[in-house]
Amino acid sequence: PGNVAANLTAGADYGYLLVWVLVVANVMAVLIQYLSAKLGLVTGRSLPELLGDRLPKTRRRLFWVQAELVAAATDLAEVVGGAIALQILFDVPLLLGGLIVGVISTVMLTVQSRRGQRPFEFVIIGLLLVITAGFVAGLLVSPVSLSGMAAGLVPRFQGTETVLLAASMLGATVMPHAIYLHSSLARDRHGASSEPAKITRLLRATRWDVSIALVIAGSVNIAMLLLAAASLRGVDETDTLQGAHTAIVAALGPVIGAVFGVGLLASGLASTAVGCYAGSAIMGGLLHVRVPLLLRRVVTLIPALIVLAVGFDPTRALVLSQVVLSFGIPFALIPLVAYTENRSLMGIFVNRP
Repeated sequence: PGNVAANLTAGADYGYLLVWVLVVANVMAVLIQYLSAKLGLVTGRSLPELLGDRLPKTRRRLFWVQAELVAAATDLAEVVGGAIALQILFDVPLLLGGLIVGVISTVMLTVQSRRGQRPFEFVIIGLLLVITAGFVAGLLVSPVSLSGMAAGLVPRFQGTETVLLAASMLGATVMPHAIYLHSSLARDRHGASSEPAKITRLLRATRWDVSIALVIAGSVNIAMLLLAAASLRGVDETDTLQGAHTAIVAALGPVIGAVFGVGLLASGLASTAVGCYAGSAIMGGLLHVRVPLLLRRVVTLIPALIVLAVGFDPTRALVLSQVVLSFGIPFALIPLVAYTENRSLMGIFVNRP
């Protein structure tokens, strides 16, 4: 939902101006997520675990605080986004919608914890297929300006609001919590190995895996911005997701509007489950404390419900939460690069210059 809010707002308010941000952010994400998976596969340790082993106690706790703020911002966005989707689809009040999203995501996490990683992966893949259909469908009936797209590939800004939106789009695409988590998921999925030939095969497969996944994700992100630029530019009240949905229905019909709402709901459910899983990996690695996923789910649900209860503009909350994520990127990226270029850790798999 953070992607949806940032991309639709950028497209509706500034047309094709910020297409370049999504392209650059996705190229960055491919390299960063590959390095994260590589760290887990080669060392058998996740990024939070390596940080927890190597940082002094005080610095380790301070690092955990900023990582938890990133995880909380992530969870806030997903719950608020899911609540907006339920309001769009079924006219459910936002606070009740947030509670419903929290309950459903808790069920998904329960399935993951009891049945292992593979069923969890299939659930997320299924939701991602729904998201792809939901946000690409509108382009099939919406005329996109090819010259506008080409002009949008030239890096530039147009005032401070576009810088804010670019930071939001960057945070929503690169996602620091996913940098921490991917090292753990890759290690858990394949296990650690001391055989260079096996690690080489896994790294080659991981490179393809990450590239294909993020090309698809990047295409969906760009499709959202193009849809907004083509159909919502200059339309009143499209600075909120509810207003954008109303405008999409008016411009493209109720079927596209419903598919958009379902895609938004699926993105909220998928992301809130992954975000909670990431928070658990961060806490376990940095604090050496294992907190049950369900307990974390309850605790991280509270800030989102407060935002919904006090009446703060939920779309603005989504955009700002992704700006918070952008500030968390260097804290994950700098140690990731430092560890993967450390020959004592990586051996023959150390980063090339």
